[in-house]
Amino acid sequence: MDITASQLPPIHASDDKIITLGNGVIMLDGASAFMPVPVPPGVYADALGAGLQQRLEADPGGDLGTILADTIHEVAARFDLQPGRSPSSTVTILRAHDGWTDIVMLGDNLVVLPGLTITDSRLSRLDLEPSRVYRQRLAHGSGFDQTHRALLHELQKQQAARRNRPGGYWIAEADPAAAQHAIVHRIRTDDGPWAVLATDGAYKPMRQLGIADWHTISTMTQTELHDIVTRCHTWEQHADPDARTLPRAKRHDDKTLATVRIHPPAAVRDIPARS
Repeated sequence: MDITASQLPPIHASDDKIITLGNGVIMLDGASAFMPVPVPPGVYADALGAGLQQRLEADPGGDLGTILADTIHEVAARFDLQPGRSPSSTVTILRAHDGWTDIVMLGDNLVVLPGLTITDSRLSRLDLEPSRVYRQRLAHGSGFDQTHRALLHELQKQQAARRNRPGGYWIAEADPAAAQHAIVHRIRTDDGPWAVLATDGAYKPMRQLGIADWHTISTMTQTELHDIVTRCHTWEQHADPDARTLPRAKRHDDKTLATVRIHPPAAVRDIPARS
């Protein structure tokens, strides 16, 4: 498996985390906190990623749902996190093992494989009023003013009340049961020899700019991937600084883009019978 990734800003300054394994990749996006939380989102995402990496390296073929639940539990216990009052993070795990590729996802990261696009839209489908209002205001030129910040605070308050509950949405936070509600896909490795993963800070401006040739992207070098995330950042900075064209919570979200090339399992050689 060959994995290539690029981030903006660099991983140490980002709430996005990307972790490569011998047989897979983990992508996390710590949710920006517009309400006080006991641990910064980047610290939470970093701890969650490190725990997932440790478990997956110890058990490369282990059940991903169990590994995710156990890691959420361990991180929540370490930081004494309480459901509904804690940082949260998207999680995507792509793992190739024994001829299969497994994808487990909580939150709105994006995974594109040949003929298949995967994301978790349950949060956006809630269509909460503060989200509608702040987007409408931005589209009319309000900018990131004090009312915008107040709307984001109210939005996160309403989201927290619906987090990891039936009829709401599911995300990595303090309740390990969220792992039972992850988006899960399993495909034959031969049917998905490549994949592209992105956080929403990357793929939303990419779509706006018409950067959507995923097969070509899957073949790109790190420099070429960096050119894409830089182009997105530059567009936000100069073409849409007040988020009128692409309404969003802040001018720049962290951006992570990764490609995976999955090599098919080595063929078993026929051993001639002895005479």
